Amino acid sequence: MGYAHDYAAAIMQRGRVPMAPADFVPNWSDGPRKAKYYPGVDSLPLPVAGYPADAGLDRAFDGGAAAAGTATGEGAFDLTSLSGMLLDSYGLTGRRLGVQANTDLSALPFYPLANWSRGSASGGGLYPVSVYWVSGPSGPVTPGVHYYSTRHHAMQRLLTGDVSGEVRESLGGYGADTDQYLVLGIKYWQNSFKYNSFSFHAVSMDLGAAVQTWRMWAGARGLSVEPAMWFDEARLQRLLGVQGEEEGVFAVVPLKWAGRRAGSAPGPTGTTDVSVRVSDVERSREVFTFDALLKMQEATSARATERPAPGALAPAAAPPADPDLPVAALPAARPMPADVRTVLRRRRSSFGRFDASRPVTGEQLAACLAASAAGSRLGGDTGTGRDGDGVRLTKLYAFVNHVEGVEPGAYEYDPDAHELRLVKAGRPGEFLQRNYFLSNYNLEQAGAVLVPTIRTSAVLDAVGDRGYRLVNATIGAVAQSVYTASSALELGCGVALGFDNVSYIEELGLDATGEAPLLIMMIGNERPAPADFRYEIA
Repeated sequence: MGYAHDYAAAIMQRGRVPMAPADFVPNWSDGPRKAKYYPGVDSLPLPVAGYPADAGLDRAFDGGAAAAGTATGEGAFDLTSLSGMLLDSYGLTGRRLGVQANTDLSALPFYPLANWSRGSASGGGLYPVSVYWVSGPSGPVTPGVHYYSTRHHAMQRLLTGDVSGEVRESLGGYGADTDQYLVLGIKYWQNSFKYNSFSFHAVSMDLGAAVQTWRMWAGARGLSVEPAMWFDEARLQRLLGVQGEEEGVFAVVPLKWAGRRAGSAPGPTGTTDVSVRVSDVERSREVFTFDALLKMQEATSARATERPAPGALAPAAAPPADPDLPVAALPAARPMPADVRTVLRRRRSSFGRFDASRPVTGEQLAACLAASAAGSRLGGDTGTGRDGDGVRLTKLYAFVNHVEGVEPGAYEYDPDAHELRLVKAGRPGEFLQRNYFLSNYNLEQAGAVLVPTIRTSAVLDAVGDRGYRLVNATIGAVAQSVYTASSALELGCGVALGFDNVSYIEELGLDATGEAPLLIMMIGNERPAPADFRYEIA
């Protein structure tokens, strides 16, 4: 067993046994920027109008399921659609300030600490995913490597010249019929300054949330986003000019590009002596490293080229629904025809604003459960759908507090039959609040608390330590799906990692199956007439 098994065990126990360094305190005044900073490089402003029409969120989830093995989008990206997808997912779209229960409320009125909204969720609101665009000759700009500057909605040129062959060869044949790639890196200090050793767990979920936003956005427009997560990571780090202990490369997304002829020549062969020579400038005067973070980067990148064979993840599939449990019928899911862009602009965390006096409807709960199931298959080069295996890695449980037509209790969700099965009857509010460590939510006031589980150890046994990235990316994708569905359904939503994982294993009886609950997702109606300030900037 590799180090990822030890790290996963520590994550499960951290509610009872603190992870080292237990006495670490963030130095907020010396924190890093929320994005990388490359002074003096040329910038290409991206278009901010004329994005393609949006077929709605229902189509987006259909597209997400299609990417997992049944069909893929037939459309092709161009500069306008690429710009729209980046802006609606990771670009800054507005400033928000509202009376809520999060601990950073007192700082938000001050401009240097302003809360800027984005379409994709992020652990701690830190957004550490770096997006690079490697563009070859078929693209609309001079070939090269660009960094997406979220604050400017612009591409910053880091290298000039066609290096798309480097990316193509690092993928070992996946996504070969293109010369346009999005490469997703994570600069660890952007998150570890706050979460230290826990940060690898959080940032690998951020990766999944960002990719799932792209899959929904693209799926609503007949486009396809299928990430590769197994590739020559060291080669891409050299290309991007980053050090492995500082920044991991987590995914590559090949883009089908408009105007490129299928089967046309792929471009020049990559050469390993080409790399970005400019470096980003760190704001923090003092940067710390953490042993667990360094070990996880080393462990999950060591065999990065050993792509899982078709069916490799089958032994790690989520257990089926228990046929002996009492069934609670669910109504049909409420339709979500709202356009994806609008829904992403509305998405936010509720932070203690839930109001139990207005129960969630059965149709709303059904829609959130279905969205979770659709978001649980990343597709692409992950072993979860590229070859049509259709391996479902996650299972979903629901602690029902206040839902019309559903008695309070703990349930497992059967996505094939679209029904709930009762695990434990009775109001779960006291259990939920007792095992939540923060003060920003009253979980009893939520209509329901959804808990995705995954058999982490089984995934690691099946595909090695790099599977930890897949585990958490899948959970992050589920969280983003529920956030977005809640926005479309006009429900509040909050996602949290600060809970006692072991207690949930005990409460749901998961010891025998090896399922690990990795986060909790709260949905519910919010108090009316909130005191909110919103200023849209995009």
